[in-house]
Amino acid sequence: MSQFFKQIDQVAEFDADKAAKADLFKGARLFVGTNCFEPGQSQKTHVHAGADKFYLIVSGRARMTVGTETEEVGAGTVVWAPADVPHGVAEALERTVMLVGIAPPPR
Repeated sequence: MSQFFKQIDQVAEFDADKAAKADLFKGARLFVGTNCFEPGQSQKTHVHAGADKFYLIVSGRARMTVGTETEEVGAGTVVWAPADVPHGVAEALERTVMLVGIAPPPR
């Protein structure tokens, strides 16, 4: 697979026990990967100090939290978590694939 072009469906993978992650790109100023959830799985609310993050829901549905807001999101929704704002996936409602980007990338 090219270092510049990736197919999400070729890297997306699922784990029955916990949410699965796969890296797509990691540069000095940006990280992009996937988070894949089976129904009922979640991602604890967390913070990225000094780093903005976005999620693009590629497929599926989930309840997501950013700050004090929680919403049900589905394919085509973009979720932005500004630096230092708590965020996470409260619950995947069906098998869900998310494209995730963080800038600057985690160390």
